[in-house]
Amino acid sequence: MPELPEVETVRRGLAPVLEGRILTSVEVRRPNLRFPFPDHFCARLEGATVIHLDRRAKYLVAHLDTNEALIMHLGMSGRFSVTDETSTKTFDDYTYSTGGDPKHDHVILHIEGGSQITYNDPRRFGFMDIIASSQIETCKHFAAMGPEPLGNNFNAAVLNNALVWKKTPIKAALLDQRNVAGLGNIYVCEALYRSGIAPERQAGSLTTLEVETLTVQIRAVLIDAIAAGGSSLRDFAATDGALGSFQERFDVYGREGQPCRCGADTGIVTRLVQSGRSTFYCPACQR
Repeated sequence: MPELPEVETVRRGLAPVLEGRILTSVEVRRPNLRFPFPDHFCARLEGATVIHLDRRAKYLVAHLDTNEALIMHLGMSGRFSVTDETSTKTFDDYTYSTGGDPKHDHVILHIEGGSQITYNDPRRFGFMDIIASSQIETCKHFAAMGPEPLGNNFNAAVLNNALVWKKTPIKAALLDQRNVAGLGNIYVCEALYRSGIAPERQAGSLTTLEVETLTVQIRAVLIDAIAAGGSSLRDFAATDGALGSFQERFDVYGREGQPCRCGADTGIVTRLVQSGRSTFYCPACQR
């Protein structure tokens, strides 16, 4: 599933096409994705101008001049492509290729000026919703969500308050969207590695210094991943294609059995399963 850096990369790719433009028409080719589309979905979007395309955690939020917002979640296999008069650009493929068969083109947004944005989703785990702009922070998608890790409201004190009494493993605590918004399996593994913290440590056992280090490294790994275009995120143009390269810089994720970069004799990247998800870490340098 795409995590925060991949969704942010998609946002940056779609924003120039959407912001300040009118949605002239909307096609919906099935009654539902993961959930049914909201009532009068097409009618509520058609004729609206997209003021700003934002991101909240792993969601895209298109703010409209109708005092409503279009909420979009990519699920596991969702992808957007932008087509204009000269080319098609695709924002897709997180870790594994999802294909892109046109039979899975479920939503098409026709944009002022002739461009169109197509949402393709073979597994249909993504979804779209429309909510009142005044209810964004209190809606069911975001009401219980923690602070953005790249926002001004995220710091060591905030993270410490979220973790201090928790007896759950630190890996699980960081994946809990109520504590920090947008973190996923890949970047939690990488941030814990950079911080030297074992994923099985009880969240409440972290020292003040460890929490401060972890806060810095969470920000750093996300910024590095966004700069690299995410992990295995493809941005295809008509005649060229660039592959998001952060997967080439993983310290531990997906490197089971390989030597850790710490160089210790016992520094072999190990995989364990936590809450049904693979965790990768180095038992030599993560304590």
